[in-house]
Amino acid sequence: MPSLPACCSVLELRQYTLHPGQRDVLLQLFEQAFIEPQEAVGMHIVGQFRDEDRPDRFVWLRGFRDMASRRDALHAFYGGPAWKAHRDAANATMQDSDNVLLLRPVREGSGLSHPSPSRPAPGTAAHPESRVELTLCYLKAPAEEGLRARFEQQVRPVLTELGATPRALWETEPAENTFPALPVRTGEHVFAWLTVFPDAGHHREHLRRRATSTAWLEPLQPWLCAPLEHLLLAPTSRSELR
Repeated sequence: MPSLPACCSVLELRQYTLHPGQRDVLLQLFEQAFIEPQEAVGMHIVGQFRDEDRPDRFVWLRGFRDMASRRDALHAFYGGPAWKAHRDAANATMQDSDNVLLLRPVREGSGLSHPSPSRPAPGTAAHPESRVELTLCYLKAPAEEGLRARFEQQVRPVLTELGATPRALWETEPAENTFPALPVRTGEHVFAWLTVFPDAGHHREHLRRRATSTAWLEPLQPWLCAPLEHLLLAPTSRSELR
């Protein structure tokens, strides 16, 4: 079977802090009104998620072919009819929408393949049982080949043994923000991997096993400047990544 094409050479990891009780309001609006219009102008809405550890946090991943197409697509969407019609309702749910990291695959083939042949249709209500964990490593300096090699040689095999094979691997995209109207976090160096678990039970079992091992973390220590951040994410009913 031929391999699926790579998803995106530029990825936004967007974490929104919402007003209490507003997450499902935003999710319903997002899945009804914002997915197809964004993809129609050249973006790829990779997935949208409930943060399981923070009930007022909405997380989503949005991808682009490159930084130039990101600029053009964002101009088209935020100047277009869908956003103009629904922006007030969307913004009313949010306390903060500026927690955004720009990422890129660490090398060719390390990003996501297209997650599924098709996204569930509008109106789909069933939530998938799967869980997504996104691990963020904060680095002292931009990721370099020594770190990438150490991850592949020493970290990935241990994570796989612990039931958490990484599905994608990213690092900070250093290019200047091509759409300044939407701020992104700057001055940080991130190395990140994403894992998909069949359900919450498999993730809990991985956490149990991970807690007894340091072999996956120790090889990364020379590069780290802060504790790792683990995002535990539940895909929504229309999330493509699930």
